[in-house]
Amino acid sequence: MKRKVCVVLTARASYAKLKTVLQHLKTNEQVELQLVCAGSALLGRFGNLIQTVQDDGFFINESLNFLIEGEDHLTNTKSVGLGLIEFAGAFDRLQPDVVVVMADRFEVLVAAIAASYQNIPLAHIQGGEVSGNIDEKVRHAITKLADLHFPATKRAMDWIIRMGEQADRVFHTGCPSVDLAQSVLETPELDFDVYERYGGVGNQPVLDEGYVIVMQHAVTTEPAQSREHILETLCAVTDMPYAALWFWPNPDAGTDEVSKTIRAFREQFNPENIHFFKSMEPVDFLRLLNGSRGIIGNSSAAIREASYLGVPAVNIGSRQINRERGPNVIDVDYSREAILKAVKEHFNEIRHQSDIYGKAGAGKEIAEILSKVSLTYFKNINYLNDCKRELEVSK
Repeated sequence: MKRKVCVVLTARASYAKLKTVLQHLKTNEQVELQLVCAGSALLGRFGNLIQTVQDDGFFINESLNFLIEGEDHLTNTKSVGLGLIEFAGAFDRLQPDVVVVMADRFEVLVAAIAASYQNIPLAHIQGGEVSGNIDEKVRHAITKLADLHFPATKRAMDWIIRMGEQADRVFHTGCPSVDLAQSVLETPELDFDVYERYGGVGNQPVLDEGYVIVMQHAVTTEPAQSREHILETLCAVTDMPYAALWFWPNPDAGTDEVSKTIRAFREQFNPENIHFFKSMEPVDFLRLLNGSRGIIGNSSAAIREASYLGVPAVNIGSRQINRERGPNVIDVDYSREAILKAVKEHFNEIRHQSDIYGKAGAGKEIAEILSKVSLTYFKNINYLNDCKRELEVSK
């Protein structure tokens, strides 16, 4: 009998990172792939991700719509409650042998809780990382709920083991998004018209003389400053001598204010050098990123994929604080002057590539492990007793 592996997709970023895992699970003869799409993956204003997934040849078993409009702490918290009901029902219907989740969003935590309370083994990709805000709390909570761990870095693997997880259930595979980045390095040509394929709004600046990518999300611990933060970046990018391709933020606390500010700025000033997109197919986005002068904002794409590609990144503010990064990243505060200065100094022809988040092949490795590894739900009591004894000895 085939092992039923249920993968949860909650946002465009999770699909970009999970795509090669899904491809290898789909072709694995020992696996019956189940796919659950939920959260912003279903919402058109964050891009038509569900259509992209289907166009790539994947069958979606369940679509769970539970996000409440508003993007603040209250609506996100209520969405967690609704999501728990939806995921519980989906897992009851699908009866998976193992559930696979990615990273640290609140929608992912909901799926992890629902699986755990139904005694379904849980596999967690990208656990053990440190970022210093609510995402870190969520990520570590999922780690303690999970039974199988696929960290992207050596430090993350060490963190997971130090948190008391069994070393033989922690697999240092690297980040599967690097697989797509490697494919882009092999075929880097931008063979499509970005405006024609993805539409978007705003002016259509010429890209031949160089362009930048902008992707800045709300900071969940600083929602009251969301408008101020995004205005600084808008003003800085408007004053740059480059075309800018700006991507819409994730649905976090503070996102509603970020979105309103972007819309108001665009309507009032109609910046000639900026075009705005909802979303993009993962490989197309990475080709665009690879061909850019650099990326600005606070997206993990600047930390992970851009690091492997060697694309210069100006990281703004505290969202990615304490996260491991390569030499492609420099950090600035929420200041238009600081952003402009960093772009001028950092966005040049020199590329600093890093494999801090792994090398190509993680998708295949994760899929193979999921198809063969023994599945247990309860933590190994002998291992926990050993950890306890070690702690007592070290005192």
